[in-house]
Amino acid sequence: MPREYQFGFELRHLVYFREVARLLHFRRAAEALAVAQPALSRQIAQLEAALGAPLFVRSRRKVELTEAGRMLAERVEPLLRALAGVPAELSALAQGRVGRVRVAFTGLAMATVLPGIVREFHRRFPGIRVELNESPTSAQAAALLSGDLDCGFFHPDAPTPGIRTRILLREKNGVLLPAGHPLAARPSLRLRDLAATPFVLFPRTHNPGFYDRMLAAFARAGIAPHIAEEVWPRANGTGLVRSGLGATFMCPSEAQSLPPEVVFRPLAGPAPESRLVVGWKQTPAVPPVLAAFLSVAAPRG
Repeated sequence: MPREYQFGFELRHLVYFREVARLLHFRRAAEALAVAQPALSRQIAQLEAALGAPLFVRSRRKVELTEAGRMLAERVEPLLRALAGVPAELSALAQGRVGRVRVAFTGLAMATVLPGIVREFHRRFPGIRVELNESPTSAQAAALLSGDLDCGFFHPDAPTPGIRTRILLREKNGVLLPAGHPLAARPSLRLRDLAATPFVLFPRTHNPGFYDRMLAAFARAGIAPHIAEEVWPRANGTGLVRSGLGATFMCPSEAQSLPPEVVFRPLAGPAPESRLVVGWKQTPAVPPVLAAFLSVAAPRG
């Protein structure tokens, strides 16, 4: 045991001291502790010897705390109270009622399912803190495997060894256009209608699967994409579309609330598909706090 944790007294000495300090009466303290009075006196004497200071002034008529005794009483009370609460706190942690869960998300998750999940989770598990961090799919997979992340909302290319996933959303993308775009008045479009329109995308390294599905959709439509800008987070693309820089892809679920400077139009024919999953590291046993979060984010049907 490290030297700084080696004491000449035990926890019971502090418990006995607190009771005598509270009642200032050895007989009544002994009765409250269910010990013999001589045994209690010996415990207090041992504590005084270990601390090198008298804790009580005893007389026939009364018992008083010394200056050292008053100081110890002030220190001992919060210490014992904290120790008394440890079993309940550990039990709550083991049951997944307190703690923290580290969650990463993409823009699609925040624009669709995540706010409702977090709201319901806080309602059901108010003692668990959710730490949220926006992160691309490529970074989330690495963070899950390294243990730096508990749960992620991302867009998979293929199954990743060591990571379990559950599908949350699967949608064909439409297109987001500036409100003043010549094609904005049409109720729906085909990708080939946008052959002359520049696109705002995101770097392929952040989500290679979806990026390649975008390029494949352009190829099936028989056009080559004109990429005006690549930005991250993907939600920043909306701002560039608002500025009139070009168009970008968007899921119908993302397009529920848009600024007036842009319009969403569904795409007929070739269009990339977005797939959103919730994922976590595969382990023999899911930690209780993570299990609590998954019970809301990915309940079993």
